[in-house]
Amino acid sequence: MAKELITKIKLQVPGGQATPAPPVGPALGQHGVNIGQFVSQFNEATKSANGVVTPVEISVFKDKSFTFVLKSPPAAVLIKQAAGIAKGSGNPDMEIVGKITKAQVEEIAKQKLNDLNTTILENALNTIEGTARSIGVEVIN
Repeated sequence: MAKELITKIKLQVPGGQATPAPPVGPALGQHGVNIGQFVSQFNEATKSANGVVTPVEISVFKDKSFTFVLKSPPAAVLIKQAAGIAKGSGNPDMEIVGKITKAQVEEIAKQKLNDLNTTILENALNTIEGTARSIGVEVIN
């Protein structure tokens, strides 16, 4: 028989670096989940993405057990990595802080395709380009 789902928790945690400190501890503790067990399983699953912010969706069941699903990193994080910048522009209309190529945009779009609300690569490219513009990163040919 299927377990009874209590809640789903969505967090963004640096890959391979989860700790019981906020945001993980308080989010899981209020539902009675074994925080240490989650931290060790998450860190093991994301050790290759060391330090990259990784969204995770945790399903908590009535018997205090849990499962989790890892998502791809946010588009803005991937864009900043590709452009080699630490943070986006505070004023993206006036200040360009980095540049990425169309090939890099396509690579990011393919990586994010499963988590976007489209299955068409061209639409995903437009979404990634829009995110790049919104953080002050110019897309060049």
